[in-house]
Amino acid sequence: MISTLEKEITLRYLKTRKKDGFLNIISIFSFIGISLGVAVLIIVMSVMNGFRTELINKIVGFNAHVTVKPYEQTINKEKLDNYILKLISKELIFSNSGEAIVINKEYTKGLVLRGYDNKDFSKLDVVKKGNLIGNSNQLIKNYISIGKELSFNLKLAVGDKISIMSSSGIETIIGTLPKQETFIISSIFDSGLADFDQNIAFINLKTLENFFDLKKKDRNLEVYLKNPSNIEVSKEQIQKIFNNEFVYTWADMNRSLFSALKVERNVMFIILSLIIIVAAFNIISGLTILVKNKTRDIAILKSIGVLNKSITKIFFLVGITIGSTATLFGIFLGVMFSLYIENLREFLSNTFNIDLFPEEIYFLSTMPSEINPTSIFIISISSIIITIIVSIFPAMKASKLDPVKGLKYE
Repeated sequence: MISTLEKEITLRYLKTRKKDGFLNIISIFSFIGISLGVAVLIIVMSVMNGFRTELINKIVGFNAHVTVKPYEQTINKEKLDNYILKLISKELIFSNSGEAIVINKEYTKGLVLRGYDNKDFSKLDVVKKGNLIGNSNQLIKNYISIGKELSFNLKLAVGDKISIMSSSGIETIIGTLPKQETFIISSIFDSGLADFDQNIAFINLKTLENFFDLKKKDRNLEVYLKNPSNIEVSKEQIQKIFNNEFVYTWADMNRSLFSALKVERNVMFIILSLIIIVAAFNIISGLTILVKNKTRDIAILKSIGVLNKSITKIFFLVGITIGSTATLFGIFLGVMFSLYIENLREFLSNTFNIDLFPEEIYFLSTMPSEINPTSIFIISISSIIITIIVSIFPAMKASKLDPVKGLKYE
């Protein structure tokens, strides 16, 4: 418990006094340093959380949650009636894919073609969300849907024609020649990820299989889940149903990317935590100077019977008060900036005429932010713990002062 005397003395020492000018400067710098450290840490973590969430949404919107790939035999369609599979899935779509080359005047580029039935193409998230120019119900023979980036690079629009060369060949008297077909662009999609928009296109499933000499047994089963967040459990359930096939998720395909993001996030947390630690160490300097300035006061308190633990408490409370209020102020700043980070970005971009968040680099048109209460709790607790640690030494030093020597101190 904290006594009334301890509270009054602590508040007195926290008040600004002219003769304690240098001490006040150190206290102010400690307060500002901790506040900014906490605020910047919350802002950076919120932006990185938002970026990760947006990236996941765009990747999941373009890929199946779970894919079942056959090894040798065709996927048994009787398994599609499995009770558990029906319970966890909202869509089951058959697809196939192959690698081709786009030929357009002097421009050639590798491309992954994905094949879907016309009725299934309109079920894809990238189509359902309305990010499509053209006809979503026209994925029929010799029609193709290409990405926004590819259409921009090739200067093509809906209705234009595009030549594509297959990796499979046609036997002729002069040898094997690659297949080449011309497709009409039925639609242009925008997934929000330039890498997808530039390297992937959709054509009719049967057209694709003819183009690449693929069989029905090569078809993949794409499973779209009702609850995508429970993907690992769903993967295990699906693997039990299709025990002779290879089952993988969108997360498996992008594991290296999200591992890199996680490492980057942890490194940023450590680096920015150093700001808080450096600022907190200013509290040691401030309390040490305060102890020196209040040597005579400490001696008087001891001479009238105040216990050492009370002296320790007083100086410890001074340090904790500075650290705690700075942390709370930092949380307020961090949350406010995180909430309005996109407005701030727009203001700075318009004011200084610079692009602070280029879409071609970050894949996103707006700066995302996702405030995570758990992250804020961890940051605030870490900041307060650091403050507690750095306040212990000066507080204990104050309690060990000799009252006789202290009364002689000028």
